[in-house]
Amino acid sequence: MLTDLSYDALKSYQRQNRDGFPENLSLRVHRALSWLNKADQARAAQDTDTEFIYYWISFNAAYANEFGETERLAEQQHFQAFLSKIADLDKSNLLYKTIWQQFSGSVRLLMDNQYVYQPFWDYQRGRISEDDWQQRFNASKASLNKALAEKNVPKALACIFGRLYTLRNQLIHGGATYNSTVNREQLKDACNLLNKLIPLIIALMMSAPEQLWGDACYPVIK
Repeated sequence: MLTDLSYDALKSYQRQNRDGFPENLSLRVHRALSWLNKADQARAAQDTDTEFIYYWISFNAAYANEFGETERLAEQQHFQAFLSKIADLDKSNLLYKTIWQQFSGSVRLLMDNQYVYQPFWDYQRGRISEDDWQQRFNASKASLNKALAEKNVPKALACIFGRLYTLRNQLIHGGATYNSTVNREQLKDACNLLNKLIPLIIALMMSAPEQLWGDACYPVIK
């Protein structure tokens, strides 16, 4: 398992080992690394909106399978299953250590931020009551605390990526203004976390080429 998770180190490892990767894994990693590199460039340029989007595309390139319209509606279920698989591969508990190290900073701030919690917006639209969203909000934070206490990494990642997915929807679906002061804090917290998690996810994938990763979306036509 790589200890240096910089883009350059990951790309170097990929080049040295790609001949031993199954085609689907090779394509996933190649694509994911290309977007990770763009995210790093956006981070250096302090372009936080673009940085987050590139991190999410990198994540998407790593996990997404070919699926039909019905499954497309359940995207969170797909990436949560992927994250659970990644956690099972993590024999050194690197994901847990990363989340724990980030807990006093970006993770806790994301979990405490109502603006990246979908039921808050459901309340704003009159779909649920104020008490309902607040109870769910408190329960979700308690769920993460319990998952961390029990070292339940898949559950912890599901809680965290649920927040990130709401932020992803706000940006991708035009629900936010570019470089807006309104969402700077949650974007910075999200990017600080993804800057650590995405390289680790890619490294764990490359460490397990024997796993079945499924067909990548839109394969290269030869």
